[in-house]
Amino acid sequence: MTVHSQGAVTSAPQDAPPKSAGLPETPAPATGPGPTPPRGGGMSLPTGWLPYLLVAPAVLALATLLLYPLIKNVILSLQDINKIEFIQRKYPFAGLDNYTELLGDANFWTVVVRSFGFTLANVALIMVLGSLIGILLNKLGKKMRLVLSMALVMAWAMPIVASVQVFRWLFDEQFGVMNWVMRTAGFSGYEQHNWMETGLSTMVIVTILVVWGSIPFVALNMYAGLTTVGAELYEAARMDGANGWQTFWKIIFPNLKPFFLITTFLEVIWVFKAFTQVYAMNKGGPDRASEILPVFAYVEGQSQAHYGLAAAISVLTIVILVIVMSFYFRLILKQEEEQ
Repeated sequence: MTVHSQGAVTSAPQDAPPKSAGLPETPAPATGPGPTPPRGGGMSLPTGWLPYLLVAPAVLALATLLLYPLIKNVILSLQDINKIEFIQRKYPFAGLDNYTELLGDANFWTVVVRSFGFTLANVALIMVLGSLIGILLNKLGKKMRLVLSMALVMAWAMPIVASVQVFRWLFDEQFGVMNWVMRTAGFSGYEQHNWMETGLSTMVIVTILVVWGSIPFVALNMYAGLTTVGAELYEAARMDGANGWQTFWKIIFPNLKPFFLITTFLEVIWVFKAFTQVYAMNKGGPDRASEILPVFAYVEGQSQAHYGLAAAISVLTIVILVIVMSFYFRLILKQEEEQ
């Protein structure tokens, strides 16, 4: 309270802070940081747009290189274009006639079955042999591991066409190494033996080539995955008396299950669409008996000049591969949910 000279009593607010004499009042600070003005006086984009702007160039490139050709290919598959129509620049609409013709063609289904058999055999051999070599890399010493790794990398880096020519020389009818090996081993009937006389024998040679060229990828990735498995797990398995097979199924496979899933997924795609190895080896022969779906589409389009039919084959190939991969995607998603 303040007592004036007249004796009146006035009340001052109790919660008012005392004022310092001669000092100006300082305004209270703001409760939060204010908006920062954009530099240069320009308008700032919403932060939610930034991820889309960063992804936009990649999406545009994919749309230009993949989506546009795919749409054009689907349109071509709905047209009846052969050599005459192509020369005359006429593109008659055929609807689903190309697809109806293919689905009713026994040769098409023979190629489909052959493609699945070829893919299954290759992927199984690649995964088994590649995994075994990867385990071997993990067991070897530094020097031998380096030598084997260099050999795998050189086989992996070899151009496909060059490797096909090497295999053609190995199985050549007149100067082939395999005929010489078989004669040296005492087998008769290998004087100028034609190893590519039948479609089955040709597919076996192509399978050896594809497996040989694909093993390094699986082996090196397997070795990289094994380096992440702790040594204490192997030690515990040995103390429990587990053999090599039990160690693989109880220790290696559970820890590297994502590796096996994604590697098998990639190998299925690569082998199913293998074209260069099959076509360069014997052009799908003899008598088109070693064709798989990509080679079948190429021969129909380029050699037979059935462009609409070839486009339909390629579209069906994509559809078949997507259907097969959908089951595999479910396994991958289930594995991610379990983790």
